[in-house]
Amino acid sequence: MAGKRKRWRRTLARTLAGAVVALCGSAILYRVVPVPLTPLMVIRALQGHGLQKDWIPLEAMGPLPAAAVGREDQRFCEHSGVDWIELERVARGQRVGGGSTVTMQTVKNVYLWPSRGGHALDYLRKGLEVPLAVTLDAAWGKRRVLEVYLNVIEFGPGIYGAEAAALHHYGKTAGQLSAAEATALAALLPSPLTRTVRAQRADEVAATKRAAADQLGCL
Repeated sequence: MAGKRKRWRRTLARTLAGAVVALCGSAILYRVVPVPLTPLMVIRALQGHGLQKDWIPLEAMGPLPAAAVGREDQRFCEHSGVDWIELERVARGQRVGGGSTVTMQTVKNVYLWPSRGGHALDYLRKGLEVPLAVTLDAAWGKRRVLEVYLNVIEFGPGIYGAEAAALHHYGKTAGQLSAAEATALAALLPSPLTRTVRAQRADEVAATKRAAADQLGCL
């Protein structure tokens, strides 16, 4: 019995060591190489949603980076991958949602698995997101984190990344989007499978323009 426990522990240790090596290696690789696929892309493809994606550099995304940060992570330039202020608000019941930053969402999309609606695995995933987000923020830097995020994030069934979203919803490249169109696409991000693109109010567009000036100074 003791021998079996030792073998099980050795197997577990080797598995964890292999996972750490694979994670470190991919983090180094993805710092310069486009992410080819994510777990969510594979899951959605198996569900019959298809796969539309086209990797582009951050500077080719027009006003979408500012719009996404303005809606999803307004302290993107201030935190180190995890927004502890927002997480505390969630814990106190002062905020609806999980308090995920752009960096945490990038970790979830690239390395982990999508939410399962309150399943125990969701708590495990959230626990993994925190240290991985801090590591990724330090290893990649803000610019690369945002670039990867906006190339792999889901904008609709089978639609991933800024370029595919712009072409699908507006028939133009991401760089050709207006501030209003970018704001409309960013509004899809919390629930891309259920939300549809809608016209944006003037104040929402103005907020996007302010984000472009105020929230991306760290890039």
